[in-house]
Amino acid sequence: MQDGPSDGKQSLSRLPGELLVWLSPAFPVGGFAYSQGLETAVANDQVSDSDTLAVWLSGVVSHGGLRNELILISLTIRAESDVELADLMELSIALQPSSERAKEACDQGQSFWMAYQAAWSVQKGANAREYKEIALTSAVGLAARDYDFHVESVLEAYALAFVGNQVSAAIRLGAVGQFDGQRVIAGLLPTIRAQSARFAMATLEDVGSSTFGADLASLRHETQTTRLFRS
Repeated sequence: MQDGPSDGKQSLSRLPGELLVWLSPAFPVGGFAYSQGLETAVANDQVSDSDTLAVWLSGVVSHGGLRNELILISLTIRAESDVELADLMELSIALQPSSERAKEACDQGQSFWMAYQAAWSVQKGANAREYKEIALTSAVGLAARDYDFHVESVLEAYALAFVGNQVSAAIRLGAVGQFDGQRVIAGLLPTIRAQSARFAMATLEDVGSSTFGADLASLRHETQTTRLFRS
């Protein structure tokens, strides 16, 4: 298994086709239904244009929930025992900052795993694995582990999918237009690549986040009166 960072930057043209499908809007995980607190940030004018959206997402990518998700995926792919995998699966759920985020992680994880098992899994029949509760990071990490994908490639693809979904949510909320949304994604790409390379060999000691604004937004969203998204 390739468990270290690559010598050069990964590009989408070099990412495995399976991975691109699993992390695309076509994969039935319902990612369009979640904003991870971004809806509250827009309602409170914390995010109101492309500049503030870029700052918000840069923080989440570098210091927030996505940072932890990349670390957990990396650790899952490189885990050396079933016990280690089980501990990581529990940690992936425990680290969620709010009940909505925990439900989002598990609902998407279960949906991902069901679709993966139905159409893509290399372990069928009696060897098929079922989980009562699984976070999206665990499901993606286990699938990538099955296919022996390069860790850094998985992290880059996952981070791009996350940012793309957040930008899509911002567009639907009227905070940015489509072209500005694409500019935000393009501007974040160097950071995404750097984080993917950095966490390809992450350890548990790297886990941690400090984006209290985003975490509080996800908590406040639970009592927000008018909303389009589930988180």
